[in-house]
Amino acid sequence: MLCAHSKAHVDCVSRVLKNAAHLPQLPVSDLILDSWRRSMEQHHLDPGSLQGPRILSQSLLRECRERSELFLRIASEEVARLHGRVRAADYCVLLTDAQGRTIDYRVESAIRNDCRKAGLYLGTCWSEGEEGTCGVAAVLTARTPITVHKRDHFRAAFIGLTCSAAPVFDPRGELLGVLDVSAVRSPDDRRSQHLIRQMVVQSAEEIEQAFFMSSAQGYWVLRAHHSPGYVDSHPDYLFAWDDDGQLQALNPAARQWLLHSFGQLPEHIGQVFEQRLLHRARDGALCLLHCHSDDHVVHGRLSAPRRAKPHASRLLPPATELDPRLAESLRLAIRVKDRNLPILIQGETGSGKEVFARQLHRASLRREQPFIAVNCAAIPESLIESELFGYVAGAFTGASSKGMQGLLEQADGGTLFLDEIGDMPLALQTRLLRVLAEGEVSPLGASRSKAIDIQVVCASHRGLEDLVQAGAFREDLYFRLSGARFQLPPLRERSDRLALINQILDEEARACGVSMRLGVSALECLLGYRWPGNVRELRHVLRYACAVCESDLIVLSDLPGQLLGGGPDVPATDGAVEPCASPERQALIDALVRHRWKPIAAAKALGISRATLYRRVQQHAIDMPGRGLG
Repeated sequence: MLCAHSKAHVDCVSRVLKNAAHLPQLPVSDLILDSWRRSMEQHHLDPGSLQGPRILSQSLLRECRERSELFLRIASEEVARLHGRVRAADYCVLLTDAQGRTIDYRVESAIRNDCRKAGLYLGTCWSEGEEGTCGVAAVLTARTPITVHKRDHFRAAFIGLTCSAAPVFDPRGELLGVLDVSAVRSPDDRRSQHLIRQMVVQSAEEIEQAFFMSSAQGYWVLRAHHSPGYVDSHPDYLFAWDDDGQLQALNPAARQWLLHSFGQLPEHIGQVFEQRLLHRARDGALCLLHCHSDDHVVHGRLSAPRRAKPHASRLLPPATELDPRLAESLRLAIRVKDRNLPILIQGETGSGKEVFARQLHRASLRREQPFIAVNCAAIPESLIESELFGYVAGAFTGASSKGMQGLLEQADGGTLFLDEIGDMPLALQTRLLRVLAEGEVSPLGASRSKAIDIQVVCASHRGLEDLVQAGAFREDLYFRLSGARFQLPPLRERSDRLALINQILDEEARACGVSMRLGVSALECLLGYRWPGNVRELRHVLRYACAVCESDLIVLSDLPGQLLGGGPDVPATDGAVEPCASPERQALIDALVRHRWKPIAAAKALGISRATLYRRVQQHAIDMPGRGLG
């Protein structure tokens, strides 16, 4: 039985939807009305539902955050700054990805529980198809800033919330995600949210600008504004082009201006501004620029490309240090990579399957073409078909007016990496099989197919043979995908752990702009740990250690609690190794057994000297055959 406020909301939604054409004044805007209608008629949602939003599992949330790692890193500072401006009024800040999944979240501890009960939490999913009309969903659909205030929400669960949200676009006009500021309690008058909405829009633009500048380092970049005083601090327009003058990136304001002025996006910067004037600005001087197509006059400053490329991290340790089994798998995979054979990579979660696939792509003839990675387990089943195959304009209610190119088509000419292929729904397995067999893809709503040429690399931590036997995976698709199969060893069995630890530490420290090294006991702890999360867990552990370490030496107390036996109060000395005794003992035994109790081979596998091996064997009271411990 519905409570009183839920029933009143249901009655209001039903009355408005039924009589919208005859009501003298609607209680909601046309945008909200259209969303209500889709929520009811297309998504079949219940406006009286009091259930909170879907929350991603920890593993799926981790996958989503990893896919948006660059976006998260660039946006983090502005998200924190925005929260600092609104937290005194009891607002929280959410950042979602382009599917409406919350990947970053800031809230004061005093209101954390209230926000969580209201559904404002890390990992919550806010697509219109799942939650109906809400701030994030409205932005995902309309791609414009909006405030969804209290009873604007479609579902009764959210009618106490006020949500002001704005889109964040990348330099090519694609949606990166949504920035949202929400409150559990607020005045009934929606005008009270006007200032909050302005702040959200401003922060979204700051994130866009930071993302633009990060993405355009190798190009000529023009900052422009109608007022010379704002060119450097708050430019209205951002343009990026290569040495040939071909436009490569635009911020949303520049994109909108050019579309309005030219009717379409120009391909060359010389079509927009007089190149003679741009050449004058090459020394960084402020200059006055006239647009060719209209009377637009702006002040601009031009920045030259940064020619020095950032240090590219190695995907794997050097061949001389690589685990022999991994090296052999990579050698064989590289030999078959250009033979039009689909490749199946199997291994535990976090063991580096995508890294392995990227290494193959970089060594292939397709290296200059796209590498498109798709995690079949991270995309909701309701969205995965449109994500993979795309759709044409008007394919379904709520579809983008421009349509959307699917990931299969985006990978044309390059490599398509399908991670966790075992989690793909059976119906989509049939469509994928047809694509692989015919070399053609049909977007949703399209009347004809498009030819595509892709190298397919799949990965799964689950045994596909077992899934086939259980009827959860098509046998014909399994044989189509497994032209060449490779099994990656888990990190705990790899002999190159020491090289990998040093490599990842170097990458993470460099990302923080510092130089870090590992103390002896911290290194011993890392070498002895069992790594259930494999390479991904190792990277997160070292990233955490770099963040909390207060010097250039990482010691035991800088490592996360799960490595230290669960105790948070660990001495900062770099001597005793007792907190890691059990994992290290097991690692020693594993290495010794694997190498038939040969100390030289076991020590080499662990990356330590034979003397250190004997010392640790004695410390952990391991009885080695043929060697008394005394």
